[in-house]
Amino acid sequence: MRKAFFLTVFLIPFGLLAQIVEKNGFFQYQEVFVETDDFQADYLDQLENTLLKISEKDTLRLEIINDLGYYYHTRNLTKALSIIEGGLLEAREMGDSYWEGHLMVSQGAILLRMEELDPAEMVLKEAIDKIPESESWLLYTNLGYVYERKGLLGEAFSYASKVLEIGETYGDPKAVAMAYSDMSNLFWKQGKFEDALAFGLKSVELFEKRGLKDLDYDFTLHLVGQFYVDLGEPEKALDFFQRSVVLGERYGFYNNLSDSFIALVNLQSTLGDFTGAKKSGLEALRYAELLENEFMIMRSYLALGKASNTSGDHLDAVGYLESGLANIKSNFGDKFYLSLVFDEISKAHEGIGDFKNALEATRRSNQLRRDVFSDEAEEKIAILQTEMEVSQKENTIKLQQAELAKNRLMQAFYLTLAIVAVVFLFLLYRVFLRKKKYSQLLEKRNKEKEYLLKEIHHRVKNNLETISSLLSLQIASIDSLEFKQMLEETYTRVQSMGMIHLSLYKEGNLKQVEMKKFFEELGSFILDTFDAEDRVTFEIDMDSIELDVDLAIPIGLIVNELISNSLKYAFPKKSVGKISVSLQERDGCLFLNVSDDGIGMEMDSPSKGTGFGKELINLLTRQLDGKMNFYNESGTSFSFEFILNKAA
Repeated sequence: MRKAFFLTVFLIPFGLLAQIVEKNGFFQYQEVFVETDDFQADYLDQLENTLLKISEKDTLRLEIINDLGYYYHTRNLTKALSIIEGGLLEAREMGDSYWEGHLMVSQGAILLRMEELDPAEMVLKEAIDKIPESESWLLYTNLGYVYERKGLLGEAFSYASKVLEIGETYGDPKAVAMAYSDMSNLFWKQGKFEDALAFGLKSVELFEKRGLKDLDYDFTLHLVGQFYVDLGEPEKALDFFQRSVVLGERYGFYNNLSDSFIALVNLQSTLGDFTGAKKSGLEALRYAELLENEFMIMRSYLALGKASNTSGDHLDAVGYLESGLANIKSNFGDKFYLSLVFDEISKAHEGIGDFKNALEATRRSNQLRRDVFSDEAEEKIAILQTEMEVSQKENTIKLQQAELAKNRLMQAFYLTLAIVAVVFLFLLYRVFLRKKKYSQLLEKRNKEKEYLLKEIHHRVKNNLETISSLLSLQIASIDSLEFKQMLEETYTRVQSMGMIHLSLYKEGNLKQVEMKKFFEELGSFILDTFDAEDRVTFEIDMDSIELDVDLAIPIGLIVNELISNSLKYAFPKKSVGKISVSLQERDGCLFLNVSDDGIGMEMDSPSKGTGFGKELINLLTRQLDGKMNFYNESGTSFSFEFILNKAA
């Protein structure tokens, strides 16, 4: 997480717009899209105006510069880069490597969106050592984008996986949502639309649980809409595009808005809504021009030209497409999108009967496609072929060496094998004879030990029953209610331990107690002791589970105390109710829960009675190195967690 600052906001007539206030000479900042999204599109103006009042050498200033520059890249890339570069100078002058690292991540993100892929990669990698791992997910997200734009989808996916690992390790739902969003985009580029949709919807769900509608949530909505288009579900796609547009317009996310409106052009053209398509295309162009991004401007004109061709307005298509070409520099590098432009120009000229220009545009498009695909494909095939030949030669050499070694060893192996086999069989026979004799001796001793252990449990059970009988006689002769209650509690505890030893004696398993059956007998006994069988229901929600006696006794005493307490205090005036017990084993831990639907209690309230039961529960929990939690909602509930290897 980022460094913490005081959080203060103030209201103005149009809603919560300002995130910074000055109070007693100190500025207090509520981070945008981290602590709130309750503001409007002018939040960047608010940040920029307040920044002028904050003196240099102030760490808060660096934080605001980073947020201002990062979110300005959604509106004006040149200005965003200028803001971040100024912040980097200040951070370096202050010697603040923490904020220098975060500002470098923002710088890399902006360079990436300016199509400066190599500088972006260099800056992002330099920032790795300056940022704590728990906050590095945005860095690795943008590194993944760099490799995605370079066409290295495997490397991009590995960075998305790293972001997911960081998010899960540090419990950061934003990082996990971003990882799923990026993975969905990568699946989509591979044509795996169903996988893309599944990951995209998981990302949207996590973003919505987080409760902050930010830039990345907006972009993910656009992605999911595109997935639905490719899966032939335009109605669902339209809903996601419209939600993305509403969010982008609220916060001024020009790049996302241009993307969403371009997608809407294609969707509306497919549905035959050419008026809506033209309107969406002009909106895409408007936001692209505000962003001053020639790539988005060209794509907007391409979408308009394509929609015009589809509707039969070929003259309009020529105008849009030539405008797209006029708005890019001569060294524009994305030949793939240029080939799409010339494809549409060819269709437009053919539609108006200008076959000469149509042929020329087709030639240009084919040449661009050869530049993109043929050269790249040839280079990639050559690399793969070289790697394959090298791999084959290495494998051939290894096979030959292995064959030679095999021939040299084979004769010695077969010669020694017979000798070893004879010696082994002789030794095996001797071992068999010894083990047989030893097993017979062990079996005899085990039977003797089992008999003695069974006898011990039987005598312990009898002794505990004797103690219970003495306590019962003593209780009957005592007039003091307080002392009588203490003896009754002791009586139930002794009976609880006696039931465990009875279980060991009767069932024949001398080391382990079947807990479900034990809880049933214990609950029935305590209800009968308190004469509550007709008004209190006892439920056990668990599967059969066996525990060692050293673990079963303290857990049995804990359950005994909690059931007794519920019967004494949870149902006053003999009211009806329910007591529930469950014991589960998961991932090497035991989870015990005892609850009732009675009147409830306060954990810190003074103990009723002697308080010994509460102390006994705490003592037994510590003895088993466990953790106890108390809940007081719709009754009383105690939950315990014991680690099995420690508890045992």
